[in-house]
Amino acid sequence: MRRALVMALLAALAGAPAHAAAFPPDSAVRAILAARVATGRVPGLVVGLLDHGATRVIVAGVADSASTRPLDGRTVFEIGSVTKVFTATLLADMARRGEVRLDQPVAELLPKTVHVPEKDGRRITLLDLATQRSGLPRVPSNLAPEGPNPYAEYTVPLLYDFLSHYTLTRGVGERYEYSNLGMGLLGHALALEAKQSYEALLIERVLDPLGMKETRITLTHDLETRLAPGHDLAGKPVPNWDLPTLAGAGALRSTAADLLRFVAANLDSNGTALAADLFATHARRNDTTSPHVAIGLAWHIIERPEGNIWMHNGGTGGYHTLIAFDPRRDVGVVVLGNSAATVDDIGFHLLAADAPLEPVAQHAEVKIDPRLFDRYVGRYVFTPAFAIDVTREGDALFLQATGQPRLPVFPESDTRFFLKAVEAQISFEPDSTGRAAALILHQNGRDQRAPRVP
Repeated sequence: MRRALVMALLAALAGAPAHAAAFPPDSAVRAILAARVATGRVPGLVVGLLDHGATRVIVAGVADSASTRPLDGRTVFEIGSVTKVFTATLLADMARRGEVRLDQPVAELLPKTVHVPEKDGRRITLLDLATQRSGLPRVPSNLAPEGPNPYAEYTVPLLYDFLSHYTLTRGVGERYEYSNLGMGLLGHALALEAKQSYEALLIERVLDPLGMKETRITLTHDLETRLAPGHDLAGKPVPNWDLPTLAGAGALRSTAADLLRFVAANLDSNGTALAADLFATHARRNDTTSPHVAIGLAWHIIERPEGNIWMHNGGTGGYHTLIAFDPRRDVGVVVLGNSAATVDDIGFHLLAADAPLEPVAQHAEVKIDPRLFDRYVGRYVFTPAFAIDVTREGDALFLQATGQPRLPVFPESDTRFFLKAVEAQISFEPDSTGRAAALILHQNGRDQRAPRVP
């Protein structure tokens, strides 16, 4: 469901006109952030704005509700999949130096004992990985992403075993399919070729040259003291994520100040020694599955008559991040939140005022007998390709849509529940025994009914 929301926002942004004033005043931005914090979805938010080289940072909420520690531009957050554009920059750098080729099969960078899957004689290249067209799944099937730190125990031998036994279900390069596995594999392969760890290589080639001293995987004591604890969608603190094997997909932590430096470097064609590498990542490479959205090297490109916008977002178990920039207007935005709830709409709205903010309706959670949840557990099928599974864990109810993470839902009544991750509700239609016969999804002004299946 979060993925569907992002695609809808991208489509809206593609049709939104640019405005003369780059950004609203601080007070207006702060009001937007405060309204989102007031919903209870996120304890705190930090926004960084870049306008023709000038930066400002606006905050709302707190880093940690237990201590009410304030936020600022140097508060550290996990940035999740925003890491992917750093991995892509590393690829562009190594390709420019002649250390690798974009059309090079990734198998050539791995041990010979690893059998990378192929299809119809087509091998997976570094470019396929960087443009999300490798044919590899979102996550490997031998990773169990349900725990509080789902990638921490995923080892290199497990990665190699998965690759050696996986059969591609579609042709390499055939179509866009977002894959954490693919980008994690790219970072791993580049590090092997350079004979360094992924983090050491990224620091040497990208982070230090850009003066980004607050963007790391392994935090110094100083950075650790500035880390905002992550929170789940119920507002509870959660452990940080570690991705030792698939670091290139989402292992970085950073600050608004450092990410503004990165956005500024991407907007300046002559300002840094990395300018050529950064600009190489911007070039349009392929379509995605969403209209008006293309992909470069990791960057998603929102194609608009008024000028394109480059963006990437990222989410972990306790954080959500967006970075985006509009070269034509020489502006960029960074949004960091210390919960798993999306912040994408805030960043898009600041870049284009006509891009809608997600509704912030207030929902009152009520207490109901958790034994009622057993009536609702089951699978509800909307179409042959899309279903929602409802499960119970202790005194909590969860839903998981096809291809999406599992999300908690909160009762408004005995039969109606709401989500905190996005503005959506579900209600259950009981049969004569009181068990649910169908589920109705209420979202974006639509009510979609799905019968329960045995």
